[in-house]
Amino acid sequence: MADVLFTNVRIFDGGGEMPFTGDVLVQGNRISRVARTGYGQPSHAVLGAQVIDGAGAFLMPGMVEAHTHFSWNDQPSLDAIQRMPPEEHILWCAEVARKYLDMGWTSCVGAAAAKPRLDVVIRNAINDGTIVGPRYLAASQEITVPGGLGDTTAPHLPQHEFAFGAIVSGAEEMRRCVRMFAKYGVDSLKINLSGESITGMPGEMSQFTEEEVAVCVQEAKAWGKRVAAHARSTWSIKQCVKLGIEVIYHASFTDDEALDMLEAAKMDHFVAPGLAWLINTSHHAGKWGLTPEITKKMGYHRELEAAVESMKAMRRRGIRILPGGDYGFAWTPHGTNAKDLETFVKVVGMSPMEALLSATAWGGPMMRMGKSIGYIREGCLADILLVDGDPLSDITILQDKARILAVMKDGEFHRAPPVRPRNATRWAA
Repeated sequence: MADVLFTNVRIFDGGGEMPFTGDVLVQGNRISRVARTGYGQPSHAVLGAQVIDGAGAFLMPGMVEAHTHFSWNDQPSLDAIQRMPPEEHILWCAEVARKYLDMGWTSCVGAAAAKPRLDVVIRNAINDGTIVGPRYLAASQEITVPGGLGDTTAPHLPQHEFAFGAIVSGAEEMRRCVRMFAKYGVDSLKINLSGESITGMPGEMSQFTEEEVAVCVQEAKAWGKRVAAHARSTWSIKQCVKLGIEVIYHASFTDDEALDMLEAAKMDHFVAPGLAWLINTSHHAGKWGLTPEITKKMGYHRELEAAVESMKAMRRRGIRILPGGDYGFAWTPHGTNAKDLETFVKVVGMSPMEALLSATAWGGPMMRMGKSIGYIREGCLADILLVDGDPLSDITILQDKARILAVMKDGEFHRAPPVRPRNATRWAA
């Protein structure tokens, strides 16, 4: 791969400081130099490097999506997602993986797959270059109980192998399930600790025994795997902290004890609330029969209010809240993920700086890569976006693919910047 020198760019380096004008040199797959300059000052030439004159564009780390379902196929139900034939399903996943990279998500954390090995196959294909996509951590199917969230079997056709989730009952079935997914090569196990109102089990309900959850965590850690939980209920949130479940999805219903527990262990957990699901299900799913009147009766409006208050409280306590809105349903389509950052600012009360950090610097630990991604710093991996405009002034810019001028992953352009005439006007600042 050729060396690349970005010049005359406004650098957001992921450290929490305001952007500065400078140059960034990429050699191989890493950032080898970050230099401050004044706009218009000539950069030191680098022999053989491709020079990209950013003309004032905003240069930032690639973003990390913390709650990703590549195999959710923009359909309105779990059945419709799971019943896509496997051949078409893997092609769908490949297409979606490319879409995420197109939109500046250079790393993604799988939050569950619709079939046992979809995530693993996609991750491996990305890693070996068969398909194009972000860095990816592969998840299991959602682990559930008979009658729980993810059990889509019919009473007269109770074949568990055709269910959306992996169904277990009891500690030993849980142990067998975790071992099966470990054998398949997942990076994480996803367990549904609470319900989901659209399936008939309210989000405030919890479906596992503590023994079953403890065995899941114990067995996963024995295999070197992470555990993530669908955890809307207060009990399920507390179980995540008590038993060491690192990734908490949703966390809608908190009480003071749950918040205290999270705050005391805030460096051990990540929360990805999936607010896009709650907002869109509550107010924007009428086309699919889920009018606001219906979703209010289901309890989604009340949960949305509770979730927003929970996120505000977590933000005040310094608990890491990351983007990932359960995209991949009909009313939360893939590619609209950056809407989360706008929601964080306008609904949760984050500053644009906090929102950008949630998608960059906080993403490195979420990906289990420490500080090697999420920063524009010497020695970091070269996952870089060049943006037309300033997301710190208008966070919605990152929702517009046309404003994301270039996407670099691992030192190579996925989308190179457009060719600009010499002496052209600057990109918007």
